[in-house]
Amino acid sequence: MLDSIFSSALTDTTLTFSNAILTIGLAIIMGVIISLTYMKTNQSTYSQSFTLTMVVLPVIVAIIILLIGSNIARAFSLAGAFSIIRFRSAPGDPKDIAYVLFTMASGLACGVGAFGYAVMFTIILCVLMFVLSRFNFGGKKAQQKTLKVTIPENLSYEEALNEVFHKFNVPFDLKKIRTTELGSLYELVYNVTIHENVNQKEFLDMIRTRNGNLDISLTMSPTTTEY
Repeated sequence: MLDSIFSSALTDTTLTFSNAILTIGLAIIMGVIISLTYMKTNQSTYSQSFTLTMVVLPVIVAIIILLIGSNIARAFSLAGAFSIIRFRSAPGDPKDIAYVLFTMASGLACGVGAFGYAVMFTIILCVLMFVLSRFNFGGKKAQQKTLKVTIPENLSYEEALNEVFHKFNVPFDLKKIRTTELGSLYELVYNVTIHENVNQKEFLDMIRTRNGNLDISLTMSPTTTEY
């Protein structure tokens, strides 16, 4: 029975009104499922525009495939039409790009009439995304950050904060030194590795006691916290 469902879907590619409604409806459902999966696995970073795009994109791809069918001339015409459209956007998160490809593949499967495969692939990949997110696959227990500290000129910049770094077991690399306030202050820029068990507030508070409560900034993704 399953074989008949999948094989019949692949051969039924005729553009009819009922087939178009079925294709578009299924593409919308697949887009909603993928969008909900994205929101659940990226609760703190997702944007409304991107989630809406993932709902609409499978439908657009499915409609394009329906219009093209097996007509080669029509395919070249659509390719020429889309070639004049220019998209400008900043490079995205690799995970976001994967979701865009996911939605396009789902729409492509619906467009060619592979409804059974579209549902199967969507469910498998959504479950996979949930599992990887749930177990924090590939997540780091330590984060690379940039620490900027201003110290008075009477402190030796080469070892001014070494004691603090060693106490909190924070690997560091002094990347830049520059003078400010007509040479009365030094600004030190470190690359530091903050482990998950480090209390960042206590770490920064101890630095404040060493630099006389001058400026400190710890750059974190996506924002910067300053003390």
